[in-house]
Amino acid sequence: MKPVPTFPNDIHQHIKRNWSRAKMTAYAALMAAFAAILQSAGGLIIGIGFFISPFATAPILMATLVSFRSGLFTYFVSIILLLLIQPAELFIFPFTTGLLGLGLGWSFHTLSSSYKIVFMNGASLFLGICIPLYVLGFPVFGPSSTSSTSFTMLVLLFVFSFVYSWIWLEFGLFLLRKLQRFVLYSK
Repeated sequence: MKPVPTFPNDIHQHIKRNWSRAKMTAYAALMAAFAAILQSAGGLIIGIGFFISPFATAPILMATLVSFRSGLFTYFVSIILLLLIQPAELFIFPFTTGLLGLGLGWSFHTLSSSYKIVFMNGASLFLGICIPLYVLGFPVFGPSSTSSTSFTMLVLLFVFSFVYSWIWLEFGLFLLRKLQRFVLYSK
């Protein structure tokens, strides 16, 4: 229930004032490359890659914090790169990892409380998981997951989405604290 610290907005304002459009575009492209590499790890590195791919949210979050336009650019370029590198991840990234990064980056500098951030991003992640799982029939959680709808499964997905969003809120603030030292205090 605590308010969001001011440093995400401080980073946003500092970058907006001091970076040129070319620097922002280059940064967004670099974040897109990182996001595509991290997301494709799930399909390229068997086993440990599934623990690496969720971190593709971080580059999208950091690009969206610069500006929502940079975040969208990073999101779409990452999708194009995934089409070339690991097409199987195209069902996961746009609906889950990328969507969460966009939502977190936007909400860090627009929403006032962590409760609102977790609620908004938990709801979008829940819908993002349900669309490929139930509408498209794609097993989001691997080949052993089922796409049959049950009330218990929906409740578990709902709870998972909000807990996962809360974890990313805390991890995102940790990353942004580190980024703050680099962006605001480096000369």
